[in-house]
Amino acid sequence: MEKKVILVTGASSGIGKSTALQLIEEGHIVYGAARRVDKMKDLEDAGGHAIGMDVLEESQIKAGIDQIIQKHDRIDVLVNNAGYAVYGAIEDITIDEARRQFEVNIFGLARLTQEVLPHMRKQQSGTIINISSVGGKIFTPLGSWYHATKHALEGWSDCLRMEVEQFGIDVVIIEPGAIKTEFLDVMNQPMLDRSKDGPYEAMAVALDKAGKEAYNKPGRHSGPEVIAKTISKSISAKKPKTRYASGAMAGMLLFMRKWLSDRAFQKILASQLK
Repeated sequence: MEKKVILVTGASSGIGKSTALQLIEEGHIVYGAARRVDKMKDLEDAGGHAIGMDVLEESQIKAGIDQIIQKHDRIDVLVNNAGYAVYGAIEDITIDEARRQFEVNIFGLARLTQEVLPHMRKQQSGTIINISSVGGKIFTPLGSWYHATKHALEGWSDCLRMEVEQFGIDVVIIEPGAIKTEFLDVMNQPMLDRSKDGPYEAMAVALDKAGKEAYNKPGRHSGPEVIAKTISKSISAKKPKTRYASGAMAGMLLFMRKWLSDRAFQKILASQLK
């Protein structure tokens, strides 16, 4: 196996942490980046490296990339995993909150990618792996701004692939399904708070209930290690696919979205909120 220098963002928890640990175990040189450096002690104990990085801070992005280049003179793989979800009715979410959703999920990711690409062009090789979601192809109630960022990431990644293919650089999109992480708890409570005593409160309560019930049913969610293995598979492939859908319900949701009409798909979603 070829040992690669890999940077994984959002590595303090969930998919990012599982991915970093998986790649360390496989023998790669792995740098985990996140705001919460104290949450990456286990990565360092496993043989990886932790970098404090907020993808909204230009100076931290540059310092992180410089640290890796000075040590190894290359970056072979960038896993753009840092992100979060703002859920709530369009009326209930402020434009500032919506703007920050795009700043983290799209513009921060894009700025880091811009900083890495010159090094990959120089070495005439590299892989950019963008963690999207089945949410980049489907829609759900109260998820407008989150889905908007993931739909944008899908198109952005396809354009990037066409631009950098000439330099030997691959761009891969990972589309996780229902993954059991802290994601749901972090997303749902603010959604409930925003809708409190408002016209969308009943929908928010129903969505929260449906999500929690699904997480407690066998086969309705996967652990983050499933996505970590999918990412590892894309890294080791000689010619990776442009997209990998993985995790519970991913295939089913994408199949339904492809073959059902908008109204039919919407009706199925609405039936889960009763």
